[in-house]
Amino acid sequence: MLMRTDPFRELDRLAQQLLGPGTWSRPSPMPMDAYREGDRFVVAFDLPGVSADAIDIDVERNMLTVKAERRPVVKADDVHMELSERPLGAFSRQIVLADTLDTERIEADYDAGVLTLRIPIAERAKPRKITIGEGADRKEISG
Repeated sequence: MLMRTDPFRELDRLAQQLLGPGTWSRPSPMPMDAYREGDRFVVAFDLPGVSADAIDIDVERNMLTVKAERRPVVKADDVHMELSERPLGAFSRQIVLADTLDTERIEADYDAGVLTLRIPIAERAKPRKITIGEGADRKEISG
């Protein structure tokens, strides 16, 4: 049988065992992607195995905070765990949002373990045309 080895996998597993699962006072980070899609800024967080009711999203001024908790699955008394690599506990991520984003109209979707937030670009930040006045409107300042 051919087995692929990853030298860092064992180190990650040991670190997780030593540090334990994330707690609300010391949450583990969650992976994310962030990109612009037309007139919206999109942020996607990987939260596999987390139920939607265990996710908390807050915005205070320009600080976006996402917290989630992956709880252990209840097992029967006669079940003996052979391998446990999926992390449990609390996860959190904070992002400072630009002033150019409309934090009043954030949309959130959760599908297939991915939390996706869509944040519209504020109207004041969108490009606009500036009209130029004619010569009669011009005033000369002398000093």
